[in-house]
Amino acid sequence: MSDITQQAPHTPSPDYRQILARLKSPWTVVVVAPLLVFFFDRANTLPVIEFAVRAFVGTLPFIFVAVLMIAWLKAAGAEAYVARAFEGRENRMIVLAALLGGLAPFCSCEVIPFIAGLLAVGAPLSAVMAFWLSSPLVDPPTLIITASALGWPFAVGKAVSAVLLGLLGGYAIKAALAMGLFSDPLRQRSQGGCGCGPSSFEGKPEWAFWREDRRRGVFRSEFASNAMFLLQWLALAYVLEALLVTYVPASLIAAAVGGDGIGSIATAAVVGMPAYLNGYVAPPLLAGLMDQGMSAGAAMAFMVAGAVSSIPAMAAVWSLVKRGVFAGYLALGLLGAIGSGIIFQLIV
Repeated sequence: MSDITQQAPHTPSPDYRQILARLKSPWTVVVVAPLLVFFFDRANTLPVIEFAVRAFVGTLPFIFVAVLMIAWLKAAGAEAYVARAFEGRENRMIVLAALLGGLAPFCSCEVIPFIAGLLAVGAPLSAVMAFWLSSPLVDPPTLIITASALGWPFAVGKAVSAVLLGLLGGYAIKAALAMGLFSDPLRQRSQGGCGCGPSSFEGKPEWAFWREDRRRGVFRSEFASNAMFLLQWLALAYVLEALLVTYVPASLIAAAVGGDGIGSIATAAVVGMPAYLNGYVAPPLLAGLMDQGMSAGAAMAFMVAGAVSSIPAMAAVWSLVKRGVFAGYLALGLLGAIGSGIIFQLIV
């Protein structure tokens, strides 16, 4: 007798880890937040959505310019210029590292192999610290996004703060090295990493990248990936700003970080360090806070401190140097944030 029983076809069970990973996206908050407003406060649903959409659409031209710029820099191989900042005399290296730190088109994980190579070949810790402190604060896309949300005076002030913070850190570490501190800064590194590497292009940058197929491919991939990255984070930022303006009383913001005094600026810097907001989310939220009473100096201090203590920036430092150097990085970042806020408050 033949066996007529058949095994039921195997239906693969859903991989809940993959589902959860997909839900851990800014788009989830962008969709869920208005739905929660609809269920719990229906009258404010349309105003919240209109606020977020209007702000997002107004930023689209800036997003396009930012994405175009970063894709062009990556396709041209502009990182080749950055390495030249770490050649020559120490004072020259510190100044150039502080200037170029905010312009280099590195993602956070690319900083790690780049800096590791510099330290391995003997680049002074002072110049590396100048680059480390200025690099998280501003790059071409964040400069444009900051200008779109807070205006060009604030964006320029942030760029100047990045350079000044880099100079502060570079010369402070130079003085510490002269006193015998940080003589052995590097920690033992394990193999492995995030998978990112330095630029695939070496030597002189090729600004007319469209002449080479490989560079055109880099431009297309960078444009697409950065466009998606910026769109999702800015959509999240403007939804959060809409919620902030709608539901957080202005009096509460003004009481915490309002006024022109040093106390409010220092408070904003201290709060900004653990409150990680990347450079694309922070400007729209700060715009909402300033509309509700946050001073310009406090906003600058918050943004500078948050950038220095962001998870990618701290990971880059922690992975390469010992705890004393890491503590120095955080202390310099906090002092620089407070100083930036005070100077910006006096200017504006």
